[in-house]
Amino acid sequence: MTEEKICLHALHGIFGYEPAAGAALVQHAGSAREVFAMPEKERAALLGSNYLAMFKPDALETSARLLEQVAEGGAAFVTREEEAYPPLLRECPDPPLGLYVKGSLEGLSERPCLAVVGTRDMSSYGRDWCAKLVAAMAQCPVKPLIVSGLAIGIDAVAHTTALDMGLPTVAVMATGIDQVYPFRHGALADRIAAAPQSALLTDFPPGTSPVALHFLRRNRIIAGLSRATLLIESRIRGGGMNTARTAFGYDRDVFALPGRVDDVRSQGCNLLIRDKVAEAVTDPEDLVLRLGLGESRRRRKTDLAAVVSERCGHYPEAERERLIAAALLIRDNRDIAVDRLSAALGTSYAETATLTGILESEGIISVGLMQNCAVLGNL
Repeated sequence: MTEEKICLHALHGIFGYEPAAGAALVQHAGSAREVFAMPEKERAALLGSNYLAMFKPDALETSARLLEQVAEGGAAFVTREEEAYPPLLRECPDPPLGLYVKGSLEGLSERPCLAVVGTRDMSSYGRDWCAKLVAAMAQCPVKPLIVSGLAIGIDAVAHTTALDMGLPTVAVMATGIDQVYPFRHGALADRIAAAPQSALLTDFPPGTSPVALHFLRRNRIIAGLSRATLLIESRIRGGGMNTARTAFGYDRDVFALPGRVDDVRSQGCNLLIRDKVAEAVTDPEDLVLRLGLGESRRRRKTDLAAVVSERCGHYPEAERERLIAAALLIRDNRDIAVDRLSAALGTSYAETATLTGILESEGIISVGLMQNCAVLGNL
């Protein structure tokens, strides 16, 4: 651990919300070490009283101790001066002086990066299209890295689908690297950190808890890491909208999934498309081509009957036929409720509930809280 890194880490803690000011100070002094070596009067002339008060006598000791704590937790602190620092983020006007990382940053420099973000309160439409679009990218000659925020909803679907399809993914956290929010995503976070070319990433020091302001600071990193941002679903106000607008401000490509005009979860996407901030996404193959990932090898229509037959081969033939019929009806009638499916199949509600339970357990469909059914997006 070099003295310069300890000094940069200390400055990162001081200028976390104004990294450009910290970078300007380092440039003026010639190095982070020289910032701490300069006379206090000189620092006072360059900084306001608020920042000056943060240059405490034990700042470097505290910084060194925290870096040791980070390393003991299996993570690392990467400064903007290091080669491993994400190149696209470095190009932004306000990149952090450093990042806490658990996992590998290789994918961020070796692959095109796509941010996939959206609402926590997703619909089955948003969930299915998120999975469908990410899955399509896994079939491309040029395979991207998926960046998202580890949140409930669209973020979790983006990360999980990427891992399931063999794509690397980076989760940008609004907490310290030693905490996972929400807590229920602990297993997902562990899976991301262990996957090749994937990582957990944050610019918040260990011990930082999630508060609203942190998510806005986090969102600029999601946008800055990515060549393009895809908004799946969002209300007029929300974190996904903030990320998309930040990406647009960084002169990055922005895409959005259009939705029903009377669905509040699509109003943000529709607004960005109307205002020409985002391009509408209506076809996975078209998105793949516009991202420059090459032509997808994915078939436009999966043989769903064959999938059901293969995954449910251990069931009796008569039941397999009913499972196939149910899956095909669900595919052709998105969000069909179990009672309507029962009427269409001519089976009792209990029998239909059993069929949908089997299809869900085999990873073929999803059943929402209102008992509405939809075929998963990667099928």
